[in-house]
Amino acid sequence: VIPSMRSLTAEEYVDAFKSFLDHSTEHQCMDEFNKEEMPNIVAGLGNGKSTINVLGVGSGTGEQDLKMIRILQAAHPGVFIDNEIVEPNPQHVAAYKESVHQAPDLQNVSFMWHQLTSLEYEQQVKEEGAHKKFDFIHMIQMLYRVEDIPNTIKFFHSCLNRHGKLLIIILSDSSGWASLWKKYRHCLPSTDSGHYITSNGITDVLKRLGVEYRVYEFPSGWDITECFIEGDPIGALMMDFLTGTKNFLGTAPPGLRQRLQEALCQPECSSKKDGRIIFSNNLSMIVVES
Repeated sequence: VIPSMRSLTAEEYVDAFKSFLDHSTEHQCMDEFNKEEMPNIVAGLGNGKSTINVLGVGSGTGEQDLKMIRILQAAHPGVFIDNEIVEPNPQHVAAYKESVHQAPDLQNVSFMWHQLTSLEYEQQVKEEGAHKKFDFIHMIQMLYRVEDIPNTIKFFHSCLNRHGKLLIIILSDSSGWASLWKKYRHCLPSTDSGHYITSNGITDVLKRLGVEYRVYEFPSGWDITECFIEGDPIGALMMDFLTGTKNFLGTAPPGLRQRLQEALCQPECSSKKDGRIIFSNNLSMIVVES
């Protein structure tokens, strides 16, 4: 009997996501953005205030958060940074806390974690009626897991201070994911609980809200060669991440598996380089004004 298909648990997602990060240039791509654009983006934040309030939504293990905090520190020497984090995954929260614990250069930063989903955080803020305002809010690669994307963006935008900025990092419409989700959706199992949203879907929301924003595009790739090697454990984990499904290769009907592998090889999804198959993971960094 073939076990039935099911979605990844939070713990299984952590493992699958790690295999994705290990074989993609996702973080290198964000580093490029941090180096080239972030110093200018954060230069005007706080406008001479002694404290800059930062909120990370869906921060994961905090790797990107801490890089951004260091950019803020460099742009505003001596200014105190009040950093709050919204992250539902307990393993990610624990890893983030450990990173902070081991960092010697964060004395001028306070940390407060809310182990909640973005919706739970929003409900809590509304119940308490105390609307704390932030100078910088970032939502990095997290809107795929949100039920009501327009309202989530609207709520967090309403949490900005005057002259504050909201950074949304999301997959680009030039990425292989966009083609996979639009053209080859029938190749994906119904166990994937994510929302198929790319940057154009976000900018449509921002246009309706009537807010000013700017989009920066950065190329990124993901080496998925192992996905096509029978019995390869790394390839199996990558397919789990791609589909949001536990043991996709072992539980999917053979026809579905074949269709997905064929779709992944299409030129609008991937390119070949030195005999490797590189899936396009291009990102859009959207900076929204308050």
